Amino acid sequence: MIGRIRGKLVHKQAPDILVEVGGVGYELQVPMTTLFQLPALGSEVSLVTHFVVREDAQLLYGFIDERDRMLFRQLIKVSGVGPKLGLTILSGMDARSFVRCVQRDDISSLIALPGVGKKTAERLLVEMRDKLKGWLVGADSAQEQAEGGAPMTPVSDIVADAEGALISLGYKPQEATRMVTAVNEDSVVDSEELIRRALKSMAKA
Repeated sequence: MIGRIRGKLVHKQAPDILVEVGGVGYELQVPMTTLFQLPALGSEVSLVTHFVVREDAQLLYGFIDERDRMLFRQLIKVSGVGPKLGLTILSGMDARSFVRCVQRDDISSLIALPGVGKKTAERLLVEMRDKLKGWLVGADSAQEQAEGGAPMTPVSDIVADAEGALISLGYKPQEATRMVTAVNEDSVVDSEELIRRALKSMAKA
């Protein structure tokens, strides 16, 4: 099993990234909470990973925080929650926010996530309550974004990248366009910021 990757970040296009290790490029899928904390392209990055082997694919998921990987592994044990949905949940909220949802029986915040219906949300609240007992989730860098010196990207590309990332997380194209349009302002300088704002707007809805 591949448990950790450390190498040069050579590509990131939510939710996929490429990390080069010793001349070999490893493709990983990461939640938005990890993507927002990645360094600039060309920088060294270290991620804890979860390796999934299926009959038709071998998939590697990466997390910048061990706590997020622990939560991901607990999530995919819940009936009806696979790796894709687990990644979507961790993209819509960090570990601290998810634990708070479970503690407060906040079903509405879970239903707001794409792919999470009422039955799945209820199952998550019931099955995760015992698994998360004793979790101490601090309010640290889960929502911080690593700053990089990347060149400015055309606004049209920023919007397209943001919409594409939201669609890959399970939102419908029309919904992704609506979400991005609602939060797109002149102060937005990259697609990651636009994605973050769109996800936050859905969490508050």
